[in-house]
Amino acid sequence: MKIRSVFDGVELRTEFSKTGIDPKFIPIIWKHIFRNSNSDSDYCNWEWEKHVPSLPCSAYSFLRSNFKTPLSSSLDSIFHSSDNVTSKLVIKLQNGEFVEAVIMRYDTRLGKYGGEPRPGGLRATLCISSQVGCKMGCKFCATGSMGFKSNLSSGEIVEQLVHASAFAHIRNVVFMGMGEPLNNYSAVVESVRIMSGSPFQLSLKRITVSTVGIIHSINKLHNDVPGLNLAVSLHAPAQDIRCQIMPAARAFPLEKLMASLQEYQRKSLQKILIEYIMLDGVNDEEQHAHLLGKLLETFEVVVNLIPFNSIGTLSQFKSTSEQKVSKFQKILRGTYNIRTTVRKQMGEDISGACGQLVVNLPDKSLGNANPLTDIEDLVI
Repeated sequence: MKIRSVFDGVELRTEFSKTGIDPKFIPIIWKHIFRNSNSDSDYCNWEWEKHVPSLPCSAYSFLRSNFKTPLSSSLDSIFHSSDNVTSKLVIKLQNGEFVEAVIMRYDTRLGKYGGEPRPGGLRATLCISSQVGCKMGCKFCATGSMGFKSNLSSGEIVEQLVHASAFAHIRNVVFMGMGEPLNNYSAVVESVRIMSGSPFQLSLKRITVSTVGIIHSINKLHNDVPGLNLAVSLHAPAQDIRCQIMPAARAFPLEKLMASLQEYQRKSLQKILIEYIMLDGVNDEEQHAHLLGKLLETFEVVVNLIPFNSIGTLSQFKSTSEQKVSKFQKILRGTYNIRTTVRKQMGEDISGACGQLVVNLPDKSLGNANPLTDIEDLVI
């Protein structure tokens, strides 16, 4: 089987072993590709012997035969917000499909921890995609309107990080782009392992995987990648409301999902990020806040309230008012002592927001973009 990307670690190790090439050279190959990530011209005129020195002849022969260029994907276009805080990358895959990734830049010192400014300085978070399209069909999400097209390989996922690194030093990665990560479980897990190893060296504490609640995958996630952050797109405190706005929730009953999360937390001893999109008149009333508080009061969680981002003619929902969001937050904090944040609005001019990533949808009107806030500030 042809390897899609040189960053498909499992497949590359297998092929190296078959041809008698020591797998120890793989991180060296990745290091030299990553170092050249700020030079598209080098990728277009790539010579394996020139750009990756000191490999055995058999490795060069294999690389030339299987990879004409070091990356299987290419950067089709990039859009920067007017304030240069947010950048959206449109990436073309080898099969002609497109995915999107979003870079979000932050000044750590603007955040608070224990009432004091956080230490540090500038950093960037990358929101990446795991699939082309998505089969979950969430009614508030533009990606779901595409339907499911294909899974990305682990290498295609990692290549988004390589492309983004030409524009920012990426410190955090969140799997909150196109697709349901746990429906592409093996590739996502392998990509996380690659990102946390050489040459990327991202801490697992700075990588977050978001899911609508794929129970059987949640049950094995901690054993496969201990230390990884888990985010759950809950979006409603009751099963009937979840099914109304998230059709896939029918396969994952809320009671069983919460039991799975309880076991995950018992094993991992980590906080879980709960994502909750605020939909006017659907899930944003005071009784919903109390139901959510009671559902989560035995957990160690951070609730992130997400103002709904319009998806134009595709949308049947309206955004909750700031006053109702604030009241919802106060109930969770004051009555149930649950840490609750409201996702910031950034980069409103590039359609890169939570729920807005969508490609190849001609003649569809999309609203403004409001990308994610920094996940690392929430879960630690």
